[in-house]
Amino acid sequence: MNETILVLDFGGQYNQLIARRVREQNVYAEVLNYTTPIEEIKAKGYKGIIFTGGPNSVYDPASPTYEKEILELGIPVLGICYGAQLMAHLLGAPVKTAPVSEYGKTEVLVDDHEGILKYVALPEYGKDVTGCDKPGRTIMWMSHTDYIAEAPEGFHITAHTKDCPVAAMENTEKGLYAVQFHPEVMHSKEGSKVIRSFVRDACGCKGDWVMDSFIETQVAAIREKVGDGKVLLALSGGVDSSVAAVLLSKAVGKQLTCVFVDHGLLRKNEGDEVEAVFGPDGPYDLNFIRVNAQQRYYEKLKGVTEPEQKRKIIGEEFIRVFEEEAKKIGAVDFLVQGTIYPDVIESGLGKADVIKSHHNVGGLPDYVDFKEIIEPLRLLFKDEVRQVGLKLGLPDYLVFRQPFPGPGLGIRIIGEVTEEKVKMVQDADAIYREEVAKAGVDKEINQYFAALTNMRSVGVMGDHRTYDYAIALRAVTTDDFMTAESAKLPWDLLERVTSRIVNEVDHVNRVVYDLTGKPPGTIEFE
Repeated sequence: MNETILVLDFGGQYNQLIARRVREQNVYAEVLNYTTPIEEIKAKGYKGIIFTGGPNSVYDPASPTYEKEILELGIPVLGICYGAQLMAHLLGAPVKTAPVSEYGKTEVLVDDHEGILKYVALPEYGKDVTGCDKPGRTIMWMSHTDYIAEAPEGFHITAHTKDCPVAAMENTEKGLYAVQFHPEVMHSKEGSKVIRSFVRDACGCKGDWVMDSFIETQVAAIREKVGDGKVLLALSGGVDSSVAAVLLSKAVGKQLTCVFVDHGLLRKNEGDEVEAVFGPDGPYDLNFIRVNAQQRYYEKLKGVTEPEQKRKIIGEEFIRVFEEEAKKIGAVDFLVQGTIYPDVIESGLGKADVIKSHHNVGGLPDYVDFKEIIEPLRLLFKDEVRQVGLKLGLPDYLVFRQPFPGPGLGIRIIGEVTEEKVKMVQDADAIYREEVAKAGVDKEINQYFAALTNMRSVGVMGDHRTYDYAIALRAVTTDDFMTAESAKLPWDLLERVTSRIVNEVDHVNRVVYDLTGKPPGTIEFE
């Protein structure tokens, strides 16, 4: 078994970023809800435990908590934000409402460069800072309204801010560490150093978890689970389902049947492109079935405008189509889906709030005519899925294909979905992608697409008044798809795209560019 760090989730929305940062150190991380019994934690032999952030106040009796015994197991523990406050609270130290709340990029003054802040805020040229008169300074991301007023007995304060007296503290003798800031987010300038120091130094992990071992473990686990059963896989042609298909094919071969559902909500010409790659004339030895269900989906979505309802409908039809195909094939024991970690997070983990349900996570109907669902990529982030794809020998153009949501253009069309609107957004999106590629900036953007807004406005084309729709362009840069910033595209590129869309796409007379980051927005529109 690989060395594993437990990430104990206390309800924050972006807590899985902590697991992602641990994995960057080639150490496997597993996320469990705070309701997990301590006996289960003891039995798993974790090398370290990380308490995550959360939206509550530790002094509220209704807030998530844990047994104090977890701090006495002899396993190093790192508390982050709410997790830091919980550690202090369990040890009898005062946690109070902060006189001044801190949010965003904050200057942190490092008082002690030992422990997990060993490599943080070092002065230029690598000078020794031990015992220096002025503390080192760095920028970390803060997001809290409560604070640790005093460190618990036996703890040493290692960092502070102008408004937070305990920005970091530790008791190295007992292996307990806490930081008020969020080292897991990309806005924390040296956050990865904090995670590395905890995982490698405090926990003593060697860093032996790599994608090769993930593939071997998954292939073996799938073979054991499936036995001689038949497997049906939802193949969209996107990165996630494509990697899942090749991984399953490696595990069970011809026991796998891949069904591609063209629900009429794909990008322009994408159905034919997927068939060309995975169909009988493609390079992969897969049982491939294409189902053309466009009109079925349009009918189901008629008159529906609420985003969650659209997702649920698309998800339910997704399963129903597969049930029907399974009956044609014969007895099918397992359904495979390309669910990845961000899908699970945003659909809610434990008691975390749901941002949006994903059709292959939260949109499943109550009755599914399969023995079990297999999600081999469920614990991977997008960049990790791509690493697996490359290791499995998938071509670069497929592995680095633009991300595309399971519900497709159904959530890139604000309001009711109609066949006419689908064509509008398909044509606009194709123009956008073509021009971005021509400009040579496609590799600099992690995700970009066109969406159709529900806004209609007056315009003038030729000598005629128009009253038509607005297309919104979206482009973001991101490391992990959990947080993102809008891409700074060249102005002349945006002008070319706008001109072509307005002139070439019927019923569109306006184009806007979305500058919203994530948070507060999501990458998709719905």
